[in-house]
Amino acid sequence: MAKSKRSFFGHNFGTVFSFEVVRTLKKKSFWLAIIAFPVLIVAIFGVITWSNQQANEAGKDLEDQHFSIGITDHSGVLPEAAVSAVGAKTMATRAEGIDKVKSGTLDAFFYYPGDLAKNAVEVYGQNVGIFENSRYMSVAQVLLEQSAMTQTTPDVAAILQGHVMYNSTTYREGEVYDPMSEMIVPGIFLVLLYVIIAIFGSQMLNATVEEKENRVMEIILTTIKSRTLIIGKIFAMLALILIQVVVIIGLILIAYLLLRNQLSLPDIDLSNLVFNWSRIAAAAALFMGSILLLSGLMVAIGAAVPTAKEAGQFFGIVITMIFVPLYAAPLFITSPDSLAVTLLTFFPLTAPIPLLIRNAIGNLGPLDTIMGVIMLFVFAAIIFMIAARLFQTGAVEYNKKMSLKSLFKR
Repeated sequence: MAKSKRSFFGHNFGTVFSFEVVRTLKKKSFWLAIIAFPVLIVAIFGVITWSNQQANEAGKDLEDQHFSIGITDHSGVLPEAAVSAVGAKTMATRAEGIDKVKSGTLDAFFYYPGDLAKNAVEVYGQNVGIFENSRYMSVAQVLLEQSAMTQTTPDVAAILQGHVMYNSTTYREGEVYDPMSEMIVPGIFLVLLYVIIAIFGSQMLNATVEEKENRVMEIILTTIKSRTLIIGKIFAMLALILIQVVVIIGLILIAYLLLRNQLSLPDIDLSNLVFNWSRIAAAAALFMGSILLLSGLMVAIGAAVPTAKEAGQFFGIVITMIFVPLYAAPLFITSPDSLAVTLLTFFPLTAPIPLLIRNAIGNLGPLDTIMGVIMLFVFAAIIFMIAARLFQTGAVEYNKKMSLKSLFKR
């Protein structure tokens, strides 16, 4: 068993692995990337919170402002008490109200037509600025809504305002089943896959290009087999990604605990989550297979091109390949047995997303799960071999991309 392991990884695997990990950990850019992500998250929440506070303050200022209003109500919805409450004057005709606004006698005039279902409420007002002109519309709308609510029962008012509460219980095979709660934890692996590829994808793509650009590849390959080197780099990147993910999540949790009140962040209630361990285990296996497959693919691309600039051109293709299945996401829910869903699920280059989505929503059967996991790991191993071959044959191709012809010729 040990002999088989050595033959696959190579006897210098540990040297390559530790060298790549230690070398990257010493880079300032690595730690800056880790810190930048949670700082960006906090900054985004800070901007959102500040914007909300500004909007609330603006709303309070608006409530304190008073302006003269004229109203002509042909709908019969507005009671006299509501009109008097806002200090509005009743205009006999629509034309009279508009003329008073034009002459500056009134700040605003609201015309409520006889048939509100077919005709729009007309609002006229003195210009007070591009942002504050909306106050007229807000008052006209609130006045109409409050008047309508006084003419109905509290139950109907609650329905119209969307304040009715619902308790829903669903069953599957006689047991209470909440699909939304069960899909959250397996769905985290899907989100994690996107985050890793989006943040670390280019890093994977350039993993093998650096030595080629530095023209030191011939020296390295005299002491280490290409397959050992490529596999060592891939596993070193996976270890570095794990370190970054753990540190980033830790920093986000610390920021959440320290700044939760300042940023008005909601409390996280984990009691409603449902832990379906078989589905979570499947998600973890599919996630690992997907990471290995996509990592190997990007390293293979990096091994086939001579420069980091050209490698970057292929990053968009990989990202597109990952995002395209999302457009078919409704099909994964409504028609999981369709041919299109089956093809997307079991085509290796698009499989990661459909497999993770279908597992999260619960329509990926045990056999499909096993087939999906095996397929991902098998194709990851095949891509590892292709990447090693590309790396070996293209190591000294400093000025041109590898072609399939040259790959199989040597």
